[in-house]
Amino acid sequence: MIDVRRGAQRYAGGDPAAGIETLHAFSFGSHYDPGNLRFGPLMACNEERLAPGAGFAEHPHGGVEIVTWVIEGELGHRDSAGHETVVRAGEAQLLSAGDGVRHVERNAGEGPLRFLQMWLEPAVFGGGPRYGVEHGTRFVPFRQPHAALSVGRGPGELPSAPFVYVHVVRGSVRLGDENLEAGDAARITDEEGLLVRAAEPVEYLVWELRPVPRDPAD
Repeated sequence: MIDVRRGAQRYAGGDPAAGIETLHAFSFGSHYDPGNLRFGPLMACNEERLAPGAGFAEHPHGGVEIVTWVIEGELGHRDSAGHETVVRAGEAQLLSAGDGVRHVERNAGEGPLRFLQMWLEPAVFGGGPRYGVEHGTRFVPFRQPHAALSVGRGPGELPSAPFVYVHVVRGSVRLGDENLEAGDAARITDEEGLLVRAAEPVEYLVWELRPVPRDPAD
């Protein structure tokens, strides 16, 4: 099954007066939608646009895996575990909150900043925070080995997994009988051999998601 969610259906948030514009793909904060809480372990997919100098003041996280893909600009990060970095376009930031971490996120460049931030439930809770900035086209969260994020930039076959989430970053693709434009997403369940067709330069993110094995004693 392919469930297409258009970019125009996302919840608008942020604080435009402060230079922060946010589009939420899932139920988030005051935009509570009991029918749109998660897809497998994926709980949030937020597109953030920050004006130069704008950002999020220090705030806490706990029990969540956060993966951030920078689309344009430079993202400044500082956290309570002592990490301080600038993440640039084409890089992925991985933050495992563990038992708890506080961090600051700001536009560290002179131009606009745009990034996609995704939250997942960890497979294992607890422990200290973990952090890293990675290059390449495939990423696995620190405490969620049953999820993998891949970056597509042309035609290809989607992974055969119980849950697959596709988000188009730029350009357009054809998925089955559906055309997806930038900002559109597809939630795919129990499909095999599904092809992404693209006739122009594109960029899209693909989450391969599998159920977390549970201990029968739980």
